[in-house]
Amino acid sequence: MRRFLRHLALRGLVALLLGLAAAVVPGSLAAAAAGPPSASAADAYWTPERMAAALPVPTGKAEAPPPAAAEAVPPSHPFDGLPQVGTFFWTDGQNTGRFCGGTVIRSPEYNLVVSAAHCLRSPNPKRHLSFVPQYHDGLKPHGVFPVEAIYIDQRYYDRGTDGGARWDYTVVRLAPREDGTEVQEAVGGFDFAIDSGYTHRDVRLIGYPGSSDAKYPKPLDCSSSTHRYRSTDPKAPGDFLEIACAGYVGGTSGGPFLVRNRDLTGYLLIGVIGGYHTGGDTPDISYSSYFTDDLLDLYIDAVDGTPPAHS
Repeated sequence: MRRFLRHLALRGLVALLLGLAAAVVPGSLAAAAAGPPSASAADAYWTPERMAAALPVPTGKAEAPPPAAAEAVPPSHPFDGLPQVGTFFWTDGQNTGRFCGGTVIRSPEYNLVVSAAHCLRSPNPKRHLSFVPQYHDGLKPHGVFPVEAIYIDQRYYDRGTDGGARWDYTVVRLAPREDGTEVQEAVGGFDFAIDSGYTHRDVRLIGYPGSSDAKYPKPLDCSSSTHRYRSTDPKAPGDFLEIACAGYVGGTSGGPFLVRNRDLTGYLLIGVIGGYHTGGDTPDISYSSYFTDDLLDLYIDAVDGTPPAHS
């Protein structure tokens, strides 16, 4: 059954049969979020001013606009975003607003988002933790969806952001927005691909930059190619997707690597900015953990409603 599910995921159809298969997958690789805020409270809390003041999750990437990229690096440009791609907002233990990107994926209950594990693994409190699809320019065009549960591979907790870089992804379950609408009902969702290979010629990379020069930042969009990067850092072992796109400064973590699906009607999610050195050391090169059956396990746990385990 597991091999069959993996085959379905490669074809972008895994969500159709998860209700039948979830019972055979152990539910041990996850982490819990605090109880979600009410949708009305989350919507009221995340004002344009608070969203604009939120800071990126700390990573190794620069958080200031970089110098102009070399011509060989494909350029990025700001745009108003995609409905399926948005931003998690929360306040940490110091009451500082934080943000990180995420992408809505198709699921039977219409309520799942994939992001980077390093965005949400911190033991610090995550107050007002919510997802805002297609956030841009201080707007909440599709409302605010509180977070119910966070599923992260236990090995990522055990080995840390470097040692566990191969598992730098998370599946997040959302509560409905204030009117009872689930996130996928509001904005749609993408399928995700398992073991899709490292080499892709036409990849769309989207990320929300953290820049003090942009009061209401727009997401960045870039088209480039990916290849396999084998880590030379013994503290962060593994093979990762690598992509060259200019200007992906700190804050872009969790943003999606997207490729066209087979019938060219939409996108497949094949990665999220993270993994090697939590997404890379420079603004012009980004990484993703490789999506394996370990991500599929988290997805099945989230669909099945398995209680997330603490780290």
